[in-house]
Amino acid sequence: MSYAANRWVLVLAAGSGTRLSSLTADSTGASVPKQFCSLNGGASLLDEALARAAAIAAPEQTIVVVAEQHRRHWEHAPWSVPPRNIIVQPRNRGTANGILLGVSAILERDPSALVAIVPSDHYVEREDVLALALDRAMTAVGGARAGSIGFLGVEPESADPELGYIVRGGPLGDGSCAVARFVEKPPRTAAAKLLKRRALWNSFILVARAATLLESIALRQPAEAAAFRNVWQAIARGADAASELERLYADLPEIDFSRHIVEGTSAPLHVVPVPACGWSDLGTPQRVAECLGRVGVRARPPRSSSRAFNLADAYVRLMAATSAQTA
Repeated sequence: MSYAANRWVLVLAAGSGTRLSSLTADSTGASVPKQFCSLNGGASLLDEALARAAAIAAPEQTIVVVAEQHRRHWEHAPWSVPPRNIIVQPRNRGTANGILLGVSAILERDPSALVAIVPSDHYVEREDVLALALDRAMTAVGGARAGSIGFLGVEPESADPELGYIVRGGPLGDGSCAVARFVEKPPRTAAAKLLKRRALWNSFILVARAATLLESIALRQPAEAAAFRNVWQAIARGADAASELERLYADLPEIDFSRHIVEGTSAPLHVVPVPACGWSDLGTPQRVAECLGRVGVRARPPRSSSRAFNLADAYVRLMAATSAQTA
């Protein structure tokens, strides 16, 4: 497969998935982070995210941010990306710092990079539909939408009160729309009204020039943005990455990308609509159940080599335990 030379993907894989912890406890009682689970016994959600990334960028231009605290889950994984592209975050300091970590590393290698930010813990039934939208979004920020940050908004399949929504503004002529506003977890009645306004589910997949992302964060958090760039420049000169990042993260404030960066940003924002494609963030046991009911427990053939924690089996066990308690 041939790829555009300056296309990169940043896969965010350092989250802990605490909202799903009642479902993801392993035999020791420890919660398995959602990205290291599979929906139905096949590939892990992280593996599926890496396959999603491979549709638009080469493995050599795919960066994965993982957490030191999850080392036992990823250390011996059969990675499809080069080892130097796996960046270990010493501790969680919010999504903006996770994005800064990866984007700064990418800019050190490619100042002209176009980047897709892809969460590692989502399920997509129709990957081809999402891949087409991602390709369109990357093409836009490489051309007519240069300087803008694009969000992928999925056509809703229900008025889900536990998801974020993007309200469309005016059309921009290439199938995308301006972003009128974001609405986070509205009540069900409000979500139903948003659907009537053709609002979209916020997939938290976004695309932009790497430089645009860095500039947007630097406007709100200039010290942190400069610190990350300095660290990667030091690493490029031969400094030890683990030591440099440990020192940096020791004093970092927690910064959320949506709340602290996107809200009030001066960068143009647009949304690329994605036709309904069976997308789910699998954020709660209920959404796992809804997804399994839609696609079937064995919708995808299990991979014999997969050792990922099986959410379908875990949900069956949870329902059995709940029934026993109420009997």
